[in-house]
Amino acid sequence: MERFSMATYQSRIRRTLISASELQEAIRLAGAEIDREYAGKPLLLVSILKGSFVFLADLARAVSIPCEISFLQVQSYFDGTASSGTVQLTMDLAQDISRYHVLLVEDIIDSGRTLQLVTELLKKRAPLSFRILTLLDKPARREVPLTPDRALFVIPDVFVIGYGLDCGELYRNLPYIAEYGTET
Repeated sequence: MERFSMATYQSRIRRTLISASELQEAIRLAGAEIDREYAGKPLLLVSILKGSFVFLADLARAVSIPCEISFLQVQSYFDGTASSGTVQLTMDLAQDISRYHVLLVEDIIDSGRTLQLVTELLKKRAPLSFRILTLLDKPARREVPLTPDRALFVIPDVFVIGYGLDCGELYRNLPYIAEYGTET
């Protein structure tokens, strides 16, 4: 299949936007901030799969205080580079979050529709507190009034891949954030 050919794969990586070392330094600093803010509190890191699994793994290792981790999964892109406009919850959390300070760990905020749905869902479950930490924020694409509590990087209005973010399920394994483009 052509999409698995190395030439095709590499030709669609236009340019690196955020290097692996820049990612790791920002995550190290975020981990230290989380340690200070949530010390002595029951903390639950919630990751939205699949895109944020790499970010959450590195962030969890940067956090030194006791915490738990949980996952939920939503889908809005399905198979392309544009959101479908429909958001589906495909896997829910297993635990009662009312006993935790919840930090929602997101990979990217684009239109904000997905995160708005997840935020409403989780806040209805009455966590002790609720905050949003996103790796990437793309405010130029925002369609709903949503602002993360912390964004590690603000990016331009380009489609990005790498570090957990994909296009058609490929490119998640890149250790950096890159702009995606079709062959020229």
